[in-house]
Amino acid sequence: MGKPKGDAARSKARPSSSSLAASLLPSGSAAAAVGFGGYVGSSKFETSISNEDSAPLDLDSEVAQHLQRLSRKDPITKIKALASLSELIKQKKGKEILPIIPQWTFEYKKLILDYNRDVRRATHDVMTNVVTGAGRDLAPHLKSIMGPWWFSQFDLAFEVSQAAKSSLQVGSSFLTGGYFLLYAAFPTQEKRLHALNLCAAEIFAYVEENLKLTPQNLSDKALASDELEEMYQQMISSSLMALATLLDILLREPDKAVSANINSESKLFSKARAVAISTAGKLFSFHKCFLNFLKSGSPSIRSATYSLLSSFIKNVPEVFGEGDIRCLAPALLGVFRENNPTCHSSMWEAVLLFSRKYPQSWVYLNVHKSVLNHLWQFLKNGCYGSPRVSYPALILFLEVIPIKSIEADKFFVNFFKNLLAGRSICDSSSADQLSLLRATTECFLWGLHNASKYCVGPNSIHDLQVDLIDKVLVKILWADFFELSKGSIPPIQRKSAETLGMGNSVNYRQELGRCIVEILSGINLLEQNLLSFFCESVQESFLNMLQQGNLEIVAGSMGKMIDFLLLLERYSVLEGESWPLDQFMGPLLFKAFPWIRSSELLDGVKLLSVSVSVFGPRKIVPILINDVETSTLISVEKGRDMSPEKFIKVFQEIFIPWSMDVSDSSTAARQDLLLSLLDDECFTQQWSDVIFYVFNQHRQGCNNLAAMKVLLEKARGEITKRSSGQLNQRVGSLPEHWHHRLIDSTAISLVHSSSGTTTSAAQFLCSVLGGSTEDCNISFVSRSSLVLIYKGILGKLLSFIKQSPLCSVNDICSSLTVEAIEFDLSSTVDVIVVAKFAVEVINGSFFSLKAMNQDATLLSTILSSILIIDLESRITSLMDDTQYESKEKRKDRNLVCDFIHAVYSKMDNHFWKSIDYDARKSSAIILVQSLRSIVLLEDSLQPCELTLLCASRMTEVLEYLSLDQSDKEKICSLLLLESDIWPMWVSPSTSASINTHGRPVHLCELRKSRSERFVSFINNLILKMGIHRFLVGRKDDGFSSQAWLSVEILCTWEWPGSNVQTSFLPTLVSFCKSEPSSGSLLNSIFDILLNGALVHGEDEIESLGNMWVDFNNNIEDIVEPFLRALVSLLHTLFKEDLWREEQAMVAFKMLTDKLYIGEETSTKCLRIIPFIMSILISPLRTKIKSGVSGKDILLPLEVLFRNWLEKTLSFPPLVFWQSGEDMQDWFQLVISCYPVSKKAEEAKELQRHVSNEERTLLLDLFRKQKQDPVASSVVTQLPAVQILLARLIVIAVSYCGNDFNEDDWDFVFSNLKRLIQSAVVVMEETSENVNDFISGVSSVEKENDTLEGLGHIVFISDPSISNAQNALSAFSLLNALVKHKSTEGEDNLKSLADETWDPVKDRILEGVLRLFFCTGLAEAIAASYSAEAALIVASFRVDHLQFWELVAQIVVDSSPRARDRAVRAVEFWGLSKGAISSLYAMMYSSNPIPSLQLAAYIVLSTEPISRLAIVADGNAPLNDESLNDQDSINTGLPSEEKLRLRDEVSCMVEKLNNELLDTDLTAPERVQTFLAWSLLLSHVNSLPSLTQGRERLVQYIEKTANPLILDSLFQHIPLELYMAHSLKKKDGDIPSELSVVASAATHAIMTGSSLSTVESLWPIETGKMASLAGAIYGLMLRVLPAYVREWFSEMRDRSTSSLIEAFTRSWCSPTLIKNELSQIKKADFNDESFSVSISKAANEVVATYTKDETGMDLVIRLPVSYPLRPVDVNCTKSIGISDAKQRKWLMSMQLFVRNQNGALAEAIRIWKRNSDKEFEGVEDCPICYSVIHTANHSLPRRACVTCKYKFHKACLDKWFYTSSKKLCPLCQSPC
Repeated sequence: MGKPKGDAARSKARPSSSSLAASLLPSGSAAAAVGFGGYVGSSKFETSISNEDSAPLDLDSEVAQHLQRLSRKDPITKIKALASLSELIKQKKGKEILPIIPQWTFEYKKLILDYNRDVRRATHDVMTNVVTGAGRDLAPHLKSIMGPWWFSQFDLAFEVSQAAKSSLQVGSSFLTGGYFLLYAAFPTQEKRLHALNLCAAEIFAYVEENLKLTPQNLSDKALASDELEEMYQQMISSSLMALATLLDILLREPDKAVSANINSESKLFSKARAVAISTAGKLFSFHKCFLNFLKSGSPSIRSATYSLLSSFIKNVPEVFGEGDIRCLAPALLGVFRENNPTCHSSMWEAVLLFSRKYPQSWVYLNVHKSVLNHLWQFLKNGCYGSPRVSYPALILFLEVIPIKSIEADKFFVNFFKNLLAGRSICDSSSADQLSLLRATTECFLWGLHNASKYCVGPNSIHDLQVDLIDKVLVKILWADFFELSKGSIPPIQRKSAETLGMGNSVNYRQELGRCIVEILSGINLLEQNLLSFFCESVQESFLNMLQQGNLEIVAGSMGKMIDFLLLLERYSVLEGESWPLDQFMGPLLFKAFPWIRSSELLDGVKLLSVSVSVFGPRKIVPILINDVETSTLISVEKGRDMSPEKFIKVFQEIFIPWSMDVSDSSTAARQDLLLSLLDDECFTQQWSDVIFYVFNQHRQGCNNLAAMKVLLEKARGEITKRSSGQLNQRVGSLPEHWHHRLIDSTAISLVHSSSGTTTSAAQFLCSVLGGSTEDCNISFVSRSSLVLIYKGILGKLLSFIKQSPLCSVNDICSSLTVEAIEFDLSSTVDVIVVAKFAVEVINGSFFSLKAMNQDATLLSTILSSILIIDLESRITSLMDDTQYESKEKRKDRNLVCDFIHAVYSKMDNHFWKSIDYDARKSSAIILVQSLRSIVLLEDSLQPCELTLLCASRMTEVLEYLSLDQSDKEKICSLLLLESDIWPMWVSPSTSASINTHGRPVHLCELRKSRSERFVSFINNLILKMGIHRFLVGRKDDGFSSQAWLSVEILCTWEWPGSNVQTSFLPTLVSFCKSEPSSGSLLNSIFDILLNGALVHGEDEIESLGNMWVDFNNNIEDIVEPFLRALVSLLHTLFKEDLWREEQAMVAFKMLTDKLYIGEETSTKCLRIIPFIMSILISPLRTKIKSGVSGKDILLPLEVLFRNWLEKTLSFPPLVFWQSGEDMQDWFQLVISCYPVSKKAEEAKELQRHVSNEERTLLLDLFRKQKQDPVASSVVTQLPAVQILLARLIVIAVSYCGNDFNEDDWDFVFSNLKRLIQSAVVVMEETSENVNDFISGVSSVEKENDTLEGLGHIVFISDPSISNAQNALSAFSLLNALVKHKSTEGEDNLKSLADETWDPVKDRILEGVLRLFFCTGLAEAIAASYSAEAALIVASFRVDHLQFWELVAQIVVDSSPRARDRAVRAVEFWGLSKGAISSLYAMMYSSNPIPSLQLAAYIVLSTEPISRLAIVADGNAPLNDESLNDQDSINTGLPSEEKLRLRDEVSCMVEKLNNELLDTDLTAPERVQTFLAWSLLLSHVNSLPSLTQGRERLVQYIEKTANPLILDSLFQHIPLELYMAHSLKKKDGDIPSELSVVASAATHAIMTGSSLSTVESLWPIETGKMASLAGAIYGLMLRVLPAYVREWFSEMRDRSTSSLIEAFTRSWCSPTLIKNELSQIKKADFNDESFSVSISKAANEVVATYTKDETGMDLVIRLPVSYPLRPVDVNCTKSIGISDAKQRKWLMSMQLFVRNQNGALAEAIRIWKRNSDKEFEGVEDCPICYSVIHTANHSLPRRACVTCKYKFHKACLDKWFYTSSKKLCPLCQSPC
């Protein structure tokens, strides 16, 4: 009711016209004297002034406006007005509200009857605020408002009534039944009651007026009939409830709490009661007992009427005359036709009250016809949905039914029959079923107890009771429980199994059984003879069922009887009743036992077991054997316990053989019976008899083990049952009660026997030990036996470990030996079999190991054995079959290992915590020793996988073991113990370096490989467990450093899977940063490394020549381990700011102290100090800067540097140096003191301050090298001399370049050119050799021989590359300094004139470009043979990585002119491959160098090379001729078939296949494809618009390019991140990962290039590839919009296409549209007849074309997702143009803008030319109706020989293809 209707779209900010008029009235105007509708308050006021325009007296215009809006019909307007009014009233207090109350009262009376419930709720919200604000001032208006106010409390809508109760709250402290009083206005009980008494007459008058209304006169407004009817029902039902509640309040007897106040105001109270009685009588008479309301079709009205009649019966019974009773009797007593459950509560109250108050009413109707027939239907239908209300009322109803009105026997049978038939309706709810059965129990027992009311004489009473038991209890309830039907009573109909849940069905059966038990208990209390009738009847039917022999029915009945027996135990036996055994189960079991024993039926044996459990074995056994004829048995008196001796004798002779002899389907049940017969008093003897019988039953074989295993499992369950409940101290509740020496001896003998390793034996041991699950902790052996059993199991495991194929695992066995453990490795013993047996036992009893906690040694050894065998199973996956004697043996061992792995999987953290701590600690020690042995000794396994596996296992197990911190450190320290194999470099005890000289080479290599493997293991542990576990130990006074381990790892340098620089050093740095106390650790590491480097300094002699290959020391080239580790450590420490100037000074002081030994110089220190100084000089430079500007202050460091310069000056020039002299070391030292940055942006600033004197000495040293004429011409210098000379040149140029003269520069340039040229000669020879070799390879030669020969060619041992690398570094630095000089205008290198530098620079650049192209040519030529050949060439470059990186850097900085000359020179060279092929070879290299790839891309993408990079040789040139100049050409555009892309581009553009989509996102194939497309799109974008070249290329791409490229692009763009945001947020609000991609796309659209993205592509990563994909997509949208649109339109995945469109719309389209509109605005169409205007806000272009007296306006609208969605074109204005031409022009414009792959300005320009041609008389193509072709922009040239019409060649070709015939489209003549 009350859904909003009307126009809900009215704006909140726009008032209606009448309210607007009201707001214009002044608050004090004369017109304000009249209320709404001519009323002041509730009185009519006649006036001639318009009611709608009047405002209330003394109200401001705003309140008047909202009050006036309340009279509107629209509910939305009312709700808004009420909300506004509520806020206004909140702001007013006291007297301010008084003027509002009269008008509000009038509106309130109307609004509470409104159809819309939201209006009514809002009305009460306003009323609450009025009451709150007015307070006591409300009193004068109380009588006028109290009636509707009270009425509102009973609104049918819950939320409305709750809102009404905010002002009228529950007075629950003195009112009952949910009555409501005025709470907000009257805060005390007395005042609230006083208010009701005061206003009683007004409330009754209001209710009386309401009850007289009809739907027709309810409202004066035209409303729909259904709305009126609903309003009427709401009003009547609320009025009736208000009346009933008010009568209860006013006419009931007051309690003591308010009696005093009532007495003091007795006059008012009496008056109110009188008014209530008078009004009640009048209403009762007027409405004729409210019969019309009682017959209403509305459930709410009927329910309210029932409540009102109940109130009348309770409070004013005097109004009921005899005639009224006669009229009401059929209506109330025959009310069971009421099928609406909402009425039943009030209905039952009215019926019961009426029957009790007026019992004579039953004589006024036919009971059977008017009451009982309807009652049976009511019950049969489950009380029509009110079971929890109606069922409890039935017993009360039975009490009020007159005895004479019914026939007892028939009545009760029909009553219970129909009552229980209602179960089918209640099946869905267990609570409903429970209510039904509770009512059944109560009513049945009531019937038995009250039988005397219906019968005369004992016999009649007994007959009625027996009849009830027979027809109801037996044939209905018991039959229902057993699902049987008896006699003529039909079975209860139920829902099918599909509609009934199993839970409800089972719960109902349980509750039904409880109902029967409670009834039987009640019968027993009433009369036992009645109970015997039930028992005999059930026993007879049960035995008859057994005799019929239907086993299926018997089994089901047995099960039901078991269920009932358990219910008896729960609800009867525990209460001490004897009848269940004496009268029910005892006789039944006595008669059924012979049949059960002979039939061997499983359920029969279960029935016996349950009976024994319920009643006890000593009570049941006498009953069972009472009729057995045997000489050894003595009959037992019924009902008494049997004596222990006789009981044991019966148990031995009958039940043990019956339970254990025969094996069939009921064996398990008989064993359950046997265990249940174990009596507490006789338990020990009985259990011993059972064990002896089982083990003596079969003396041969092991069948007794299987039987005992089953019995023990059942005994375990019996222990659990006996230990639960209150009697948990009974015999048999503890495992010790079940121990037996025969079980112990059998188990021990089995585990120590080599022949008893059968499956049954293993299962028996598992059942004995227990522990199959974590909760199963019951063992049947003593502790001593348990130890012996596990020792035997351990022996079998150790024998398996001893025969491991892993030598390390084999050796571990000795460390696992425990006292009294025997190994049987004789040939007769199958180790695999016994080990499998042991593992089966452990797996089946795993959790019993926890019982061994007291024997930590044995337990830890067993657990360690399991860990080691499982580790072997993991390690053997790394082995091959050659390490096994046979494949079968490997398979057998793997089988055992698989079993062990199942055991290991159970050893979780929870298990280990249950193990004794000492056992855990011992297990950890054994595990660590085992892993150490495995890593050090297993040389034949894959080292990387082995060490990772061992580290993972150690980390995993240590985490489970949960050891203390100190013990963890001790465990880790065990790994680091010194041995003959490890460590290799540093002794842990002395921290001194280990001398490895003099040892055999093969032993050194073996030790090295093992040491590297162990370091790999340690490194993996560090990564998993943390470096602090190994490098430092905690002590009370701080750290206990293990610096030697860090030194060992640093000196090892590389190991399987990682190395120092990528793994250990970052970890060490991270630890030192997080641990402030790590300074001592670093100092110790430095000291050990420095001392080791000094000891082994001689080992670095051979590597010194290569030290200065790069400005930043190439640390990997250092051979000596200690020196390499020291340099790497220092470099990292200063780079990460862990060490700074202070530490640098300390290290420098240590070096200088060791350099000088008295007056002598230490040769070893001199050899290593340059390496260290190259690192220290950068942090030291802050200590040696000039203190005062313009003055040099000689610091101690500068004095040292000057001394070293002077020492070096004392040597002859480098060209005269001979190998073996120490002058090289001094040169190295000096050079290391002058750092130079290789970065061009940093080269302008010196890396350290140099004093004038120092600079002079340095310049002298440089000039000394050219004093001898030979110095500039010698070319046979030693490699070290050339390297040092190049390095000295770099330093001199950097620090002394301003002081150079012309000779100095000549010396520099001559050396640079000589060194670079030597490399050029080598590379050119290599390229020519590769070309000649590949050209000369014949088809018969083997590929391996060819590849081997190619490898010899490309391998360059000449030092020219290394020498040239230094020269390139010097040139790069010099070039940077010159650039800085020219751009900044500084005086740097002022002595170097441009005319001197430029020729030299061009010459060197030419050489560098030749180097660049030579390496590419070699790879391209090799690739023409095979990919493997190209890989060989590419691999050579990787060996000289820094050299080629320098080459690439210089190539990128080279000028276009230099590149053009280099390309021409390469082409002139005449090799089999050209310059462009060499560039593509480097870009697509199979072993790429990123810097070379980037350089190749940049060269290919820039002029002039880009013109040659895309189109294949031999094609027509892509000229720049404008399409506007083609009109005079007869042949039109050259056909696109004449165009062909280069093979390197074509394979990535045209020949893509779906395999690309399956590759990794960073696969080389993807990188190459994206680079090729980036080149292609950039080239297309660089071509001028509307030129022949661009159009031909675009048409070719559109026709041949595979759109698969777009699919692959969106594999990289993370649209899945967009999906979660697409529905919640705006398109632009996307994740950061997608934002980076979007930014790349936007930048590419704006610039027309993806170069910036390509430059940041390397190293290749997923995110960078995604950025490149975004940039390519942006370029495609800019260059090939129609191509992308076609791909998008063909997408079938809507979700993906919507995400792509959203991405494009958010990040690409705005920029594209902005560019398009900007180009159109800038375009010059050069014609007065054509103009264009744009609207950026609307994304529209208006093209106006006028010719003579005709004109046309076309509006081109760009969609928000341009260009994915087509451009919309509309004609908004047309003058003098026919409709046909208008449509044709419109269509042609659409085709041009939609097919244009380029700017829209171009499409508009072409369309304008097309229109001009039409006016010039050029006929359009009859196929496409356009003069200019929309795709290739050609004119119609191809004419039909018959009809002479001209067509576009493309249109005609398409026509021929689609029609499959070459006929003219117009005249159908052959063409």
